[in-house]
Amino acid sequence: MENLQCQCGHVNPPGTKLCESCGRSLTEKEQNSKLVDMRYEGTARRSQTYNKSIIDKIWNFFSSVKVGVSIIIILLVAAAIGTILPQQAFVPASTEATIKAYYIDTYGSVGRVYHALGFHDLYSSYWFIALVGMLAISLVIASLDRFVPLYKSLKNQRVLRHPSFMDKQRIYAEGPGSEDTLQKAETKLKELKYNTRTDKNGLLAEKGRFSRWGPYVNHIGLIIFLFGVMLRMIPGFYIDESLWIREGETRAIPEVPGYYLESENFELEVYTGEGGEEIFGEALDRVGTVAKNYQTDVVLYQKKEEALPGAVDGQEVVKEFPIRVNQPLKFDGYAIYQMDYRLDELETMTFALTNKETEEALGELTIDLIDPEKNYELEGGSTIELLGYYPDFSGFENGEPQTATPLPNNPGFLVKLTTPETPEGETSFITIQNTVEPLGENDFKLAFQSVETRDVSGLTVRKDSTLPILGLGGLIFMIGVAQGMYFNHRRFWIQQKADGTILLAGHTNKNWFGLKKDLDQVVEHASLPAYSDQQDEIDKKEKAEKEGEVLS
Repeated sequence: MENLQCQCGHVNPPGTKLCESCGRSLTEKEQNSKLVDMRYEGTARRSQTYNKSIIDKIWNFFSSVKVGVSIIIILLVAAAIGTILPQQAFVPASTEATIKAYYIDTYGSVGRVYHALGFHDLYSSYWFIALVGMLAISLVIASLDRFVPLYKSLKNQRVLRHPSFMDKQRIYAEGPGSEDTLQKAETKLKELKYNTRTDKNGLLAEKGRFSRWGPYVNHIGLIIFLFGVMLRMIPGFYIDESLWIREGETRAIPEVPGYYLESENFELEVYTGEGGEEIFGEALDRVGTVAKNYQTDVVLYQKKEEALPGAVDGQEVVKEFPIRVNQPLKFDGYAIYQMDYRLDELETMTFALTNKETEEALGELTIDLIDPEKNYELEGGSTIELLGYYPDFSGFENGEPQTATPLPNNPGFLVKLTTPETPEGETSFITIQNTVEPLGENDFKLAFQSVETRDVSGLTVRKDSTLPILGLGGLIFMIGVAQGMYFNHRRFWIQQKADGTILLAGHTNKNWFGLKKDLDQVVEHASLPAYSDQQDEIDKKEKAEKEGEVLS
């Protein structure tokens, strides 16, 4: 595209609608329009000027407001779909295979598609982060595409404008004036906090120019906010992990290398006795108990630098702390919150090997339900071999025992019983309530004796280094909202011809009522000619034409 030369001699960049020097209309569309288009001051935008190279096409694509709005709509729709089924952080599974199986078993084909498309972990999925990145790119390019030409145009505003520019402004007046009209108008405008400039027989007054940058300040805030969101994908910036820990257990803290947590005790307090029934009477009647406090007494360990991995004596105590709801354990930027609990989880089960006919006990064995052994030897030469362990037995499928979860809610055991009387062994499948002998009648059985339980604490490990960035982005965004919403850019051009005739034009990006209110004071003080709102006249004319068409 070639540069555009105005009649005044000024050479304008390609795509310019109004001459940068005098304000004449440079395109046929602007010349035929009743009012000039003052968006971006009629200056050329890169996206409307170049469209040859691949860079131009990418720039033009992301500079489009329609593209930005479309990306926002896609993100909103995706976020809405992500709420239909629970996210993976809230499902009772830990590995990718069990998570996938959970969605398929629970929700069928819908769950399969939901998991395959990544909606189960929506906000960490690469395609969702890619959309957020595209939105950030769109904001950057769209802002630069409009900010740069607008900034150059407003910075280089000319005081004197061509009459065709003046009479195509929405606020316009032409009429006689006195010799001191410009001086009086300048004085009054300064009283109204306008910045004024004069050149020969012309006056330019403006205030509130900073309000024009409100949308771009918004964009800066959003870009910083989105940058903070994308930082959450980088390891170490954002952690939100669940940790289930049993009483007496020591576990490595997920995503926190070198730190371990030991649960010494779990304590649950409920509302009972005096006062409890009065405050929570209805709730107590409905559910039986209402939790007053639940806490986990923990010990935080840190691995010594010189210690070998897994060495028990290679850990030093950092802190002992009772974790309560809203009272987390904090260390090195991390916080561990008390979020949930499970009472009376099965820990061990004790069985006695018994002769079914004589009911004589040949010995007892205790099975650790979290980490069971493979073989158990009893006094007298009897042995028990654990052929299969099913922590949460849910039934048989094609003759094979199944477990619903890895938690010991309903343990099932496939065992081989070997005694001096039965050296070849006998096979049994044992649950708490039933015993199945798949290979025929056995002479011996494992009789249930007792069980030990312990409480389990549900903790959440959190670290969010992006909060300051998100807060800064939000603050800048709100500043831009206030800047663009509560302020406006008002301008007046006043010129006096050689014969004393006054030309007056006014423009604002919003709040025309406020502009007219200021102008009324200036007109009265400086005896300026009466102005008209040309947009009102155009609207009335178009309305009359439509009514005439209806009548005809």
